[in-house]
Amino acid sequence: MAASASSAINLSIKPSHTSLSWQTHLSSTSALAVSPLSGHRQYPRFVIYAVGDKPTVLVAEKLGEAGVNLLKEFADVDCSYNLTPEELCNKISLCDALIVRSGTKVSREVFESSGGRLKVVGRAGVGIDNVDLAAATEHGCLVVNAPTANTVAAAEHGIALLTAMARNVAQADASVKAGKWLRNKYVGVSLVGKTLAVMGFGKVGSEVARRAKGLGMHVIAHDPYAPADRARAIGVELVSFDKAISSADFISLHMPLTPATNKVLNDETFSKMKKGVRIVNVARGGVIDEDALVRALDAGIVAQAALDVFTVEPPKDSKLVQHENVTATPHLGASTMEAQEGVAIEIAEAVVGALNGELAATAVNAPMVPAEVLSELKPFVALAEKLGRLAVQLVAGGSGVKSVKVTYGSARGPDDLDTRLLRAMITKGLIEPISSSFVNLVNADFTAKQRGLRIAEQRSLLNGSPESPLEFIQVQISSVESKFASALSDSGEIRVEGRVKDGIPHLTKVGSFEVDVSLEGSIILCRQVDQPGMIGKVGSILSEGNVNVSFMSVGRVAPRKHAVMAIGVDDQPSKEILKRIGDIPAVEEFVYLKI
Repeated sequence: MAASASSAINLSIKPSHTSLSWQTHLSSTSALAVSPLSGHRQYPRFVIYAVGDKPTVLVAEKLGEAGVNLLKEFADVDCSYNLTPEELCNKISLCDALIVRSGTKVSREVFESSGGRLKVVGRAGVGIDNVDLAAATEHGCLVVNAPTANTVAAAEHGIALLTAMARNVAQADASVKAGKWLRNKYVGVSLVGKTLAVMGFGKVGSEVARRAKGLGMHVIAHDPYAPADRARAIGVELVSFDKAISSADFISLHMPLTPATNKVLNDETFSKMKKGVRIVNVARGGVIDEDALVRALDAGIVAQAALDVFTVEPPKDSKLVQHENVTATPHLGASTMEAQEGVAIEIAEAVVGALNGELAATAVNAPMVPAEVLSELKPFVALAEKLGRLAVQLVAGGSGVKSVKVTYGSARGPDDLDTRLLRAMITKGLIEPISSSFVNLVNADFTAKQRGLRIAEQRSLLNGSPESPLEFIQVQISSVESKFASALSDSGEIRVEGRVKDGIPHLTKVGSFEVDVSLEGSIILCRQVDQPGMIGKVGSILSEGNVNVSFMSVGRVAPRKHAVMAIGVDDQPSKEILKRIGDIPAVEEFVYLKI
């Protein structure tokens, strides 16, 4: 730990049975970075006491009075709204914390302009698209959000849009105010007995399901992580994505915006829906291809849509907003007096805690790790995350991931290897591809517990040199169905295993099949009858599709029996290319996995 020549820092370390207490005295202009100690099983807690002035918190967007009052008990609070980017950069060097909503962009320039003083950014809400997380981490700034306080408000707005859409409330209201009386034009549909598909069964989705059940609707849901027992307790059936959208009379979207869900409702998915389906979106605008939705509305595939969120907000010159069968609201999901106050209190508590040195459960960026630990584990960190990503993509739709077992093969003793970072990265790989959560060492266990995901770790003690921390990492997901049956072990779990070779993560086992493929780019897994020419046939098809192959490996049970081919590709194959691979007579099953 280093301090500038003008800073006086007195550091006392007081070990206890369960934690370390770091007490530091510094001037209000000093910047302090504290790293967890290698090998210690608990997170260190560090407490910062400023001598003289209180810390300064800049509130850049309107925050509920209760939250502002809580901040004022601890800090000097500057409420300055509607700042231009230049004004924010000019102010930020005088601030220890910044609180924003969705309208203020906290860019790399903001962190650079802070001169290292900014310690915490609080996002009053869930999404943090407007905060540059990489820049925050590089500048040692913790980012926290408020993910729970607006749950009920968002669910209630979803139900409000559902019922208003079903009875044409917005259109009929506009008609009456225009002096018309068109009772026959605005005949609605009943909700009783209709099927509602809730896409994303997290906090908001499950609350929408509860309320829809009370309206007499039959509710189904799709969410790879939703525990089946929690769904059953509400009376909801978990189903695959395709079954959900094809069975529903109404679809309510509650999924996060991730690369996997971006424009997940598009021309292809609309074509699978019932004619006359009705759609509600109070999640994120980008999950719908808005041009495709206009086409589906015009074609009558989608009878109506009720939208609170849009790809670009506010939308300008939008054919979708102007469509007569669309009800639109200006991102009001969290806009109740109660929710605003709840969010204000939640973010104020998180910011105050962070300024006091507490590692908040709502932290969304990675903490600092000791350089020596990170240096040694760096290639295994990448391996751990990629194995998690591969394993979760092998889970078939509708299967809730509950139990994961991680095995570390190592020649080191149990006390010589701290696996917290590896476990966090496996959790990150399992959760982030289909979630809005940002997983790191601080919040990994909390996030997993929140989602009902149990991760058990075990060691496989190997003979050999303990110079390398690990020989292999194995990830197993139990009690799920697999998209690729060959990924199942003899005992029925999805199993993937990997090693680090020359500093590069490699996939070395899928189910019971030995393979060896670099975990760069993406992977195609094929199970086929082991016969001459298979590598050439698949390679030729990929070549014709201009897909570059980086690695190819074949693992087999015995000659001329079954084999699994693992193919590393730099480019995403088209659906036509993948279909041609699947149409090869000797190919029994295959799957494309993004890393």
